[in-house]
Amino acid sequence: MKFEVNAKLKYQVISDSTIILNIHALNNEHQKVMEERFTTNPSVKFKALKSLSAENRLMSIEIPPQENFSINYQAVVDNVFEIKDYTEVSDLVIAKLSPETLTYLHPSRYCQSDRLYRLANNMFGYKANDFAKVSALTHWIYLNVEYLSGSTNAQTSAYDTVTEQAGVCRDFAHLGIALCRALTIPARYFTGYSYLLSNPDFHACFEAYINGSWLLFDATKLVPLNGMIKIATGRDAADAAVASIFGDVNFVSSEASCQLLETDFEPFYADYLGANGISYL
Repeated sequence: MKFEVNAKLKYQVISDSTIILNIHALNNEHQKVMEERFTTNPSVKFKALKSLSAENRLMSIEIPPQENFSINYQAVVDNVFEIKDYTEVSDLVIAKLSPETLTYLHPSRYCQSDRLYRLANNMFGYKANDFAKVSALTHWIYLNVEYLSGSTNAQTSAYDTVTEQAGVCRDFAHLGIALCRALTIPARYFTGYSYLLSNPDFHACFEAYINGSWLLFDATKLVPLNGMIKIATGRDAADAAVASIFGDVNFVSSEASCQLLETDFEPFYADYLGANGISYL
């Protein structure tokens, strides 16, 4: 399916600074960037980077003092996905995982899976297979954590979200990841552009590694899973921040949107009570 994505960010730059930006859509065998345009106003020096730990596409921008500095990104992207029945899926064998996948089994800054081991196993460990476990915990988060804007901050972790039972998409994703890892299921943070999000913005969810594939899960249930355009993955939000700022810079505003460019789209909203899941091929 083809989508057009747009991002606009505005800053006030007080002194010579650098921003490492992470808003470019991934370009790989699962998601093709057909065309894209990246500009700044005023025009400044920038260069493309690729993260060492993932395929994330970064942009390093050097900015002199500017009262009004804006960044604009636009792309047409074709994503390829598959909806499958995972009723009889077999569980992974840890010994056969690659080093890159093993990374997503460990606790991380915002996903303290070691502190949620007992909770995760008592509540979901009895399920028939890994897909059933992840589906159950995702549905549990949806039912028990209130989506509440402004209820958390940049320091909020998965453990905090369990305690407070409120958060935004970032917090829902961190809790899903932590519970998966506590169940010995690799999981990673996913950030992207989202079609049909009621308040257009960057959106976060998570992927779990099941039977050799990364499957997409969204405990907020705010958007169709087949309407996601991936920007980045990582251990948690620290690895996939939209912007990392080095210098004296004031954030002003940001906008992100995703528009469908085709007419035969049938939205897939997983209810996490059945056996169907979605993976990007």
